[in-house]
Amino acid sequence: MENKSIIITNDDGIASPGLRAAVEAVLDMGEITVLAPSNQQTGTGRALTGEMQSRLEPIDYRVNGKSINAYHCKCSPAMIVRHSFRTILRESRPDLLISGINYGENLGFNVTCSGTVGAALEAASYGIKSLAISKQTDMESHLSYSDQNWEASKHFLRKFSERVLENNMQPDVDVLKIDVPIDATPDTAWKITKLARCAYYYRKIEQPGIQTTLGDGKVAVKFDADSLDSNTDIYALAVGKIVSVTPLSLDMTSRIEPSDLKNVLNVDLNAVCNQTNLNP
Repeated sequence: MENKSIIITNDDGIASPGLRAAVEAVLDMGEITVLAPSNQQTGTGRALTGEMQSRLEPIDYRVNGKSINAYHCKCSPAMIVRHSFRTILRESRPDLLISGINYGENLGFNVTCSGTVGAALEAASYGIKSLAISKQTDMESHLSYSDQNWEASKHFLRKFSERVLENNMQPDVDVLKIDVPIDATPDTAWKITKLARCAYYYRKIEQPGIQTTLGDGKVAVKFDADSLDSNTDIYALAVGKIVSVTPLSLDMTSRIEPSDLKNVLNVDLNAVCNQTNLNP
């Protein structure tokens, strides 16, 4: 494999051990640049937020004795990707962007909340091949840098990074979302999955009311295993205990045929299309 340009980002912040593990996984695969938020940005999705006076700040970043070009900024993961593509990467786009390795799995309906996924989607909007990888952890580790065994996550990150770099993404595949079980090993099976049509996390509030604050209650995992499609990401990771690999698309258009909406909307689609000079 020829020398490639690889960007690595995350939503847990520049000091995250998961970010360092991602660098270790692909360290010898190309020229690595780290671009990460200055601090914790979990749950920011693809938000383009940050301190407007902030800029990319170089940081001394060494992995396995090798000095890595690294920058941080006080902003969301998607924002540092966008800002970097408009500045230091304006003339030279990377071959691959990796977002992660995230503390905590990103599954089902919750993926649109994920800063890890948001950064990958932002890169994909510029035509960059992108991976978003997360490791299942206990809930307390989602906002703290707990000790983790990253070996399985590093193994799968390298495996799919190699495959994506060597091959073109298929049409309508903009990001590969990878979720690794907490007790996975490099020998753990993996499966191509789809997003489960349900939430994975929920916040339990004992006595909700007008006085309830945003931080009240406790986040927990809740899903009905019996009703899950076995081809979904939640089922693969939480029930099957295998690695989930989910292709994601920037195109969020429903895959339903327009004609199928006729009865629901109670409208003559031909008439509407004629008015807008479009074909049904």
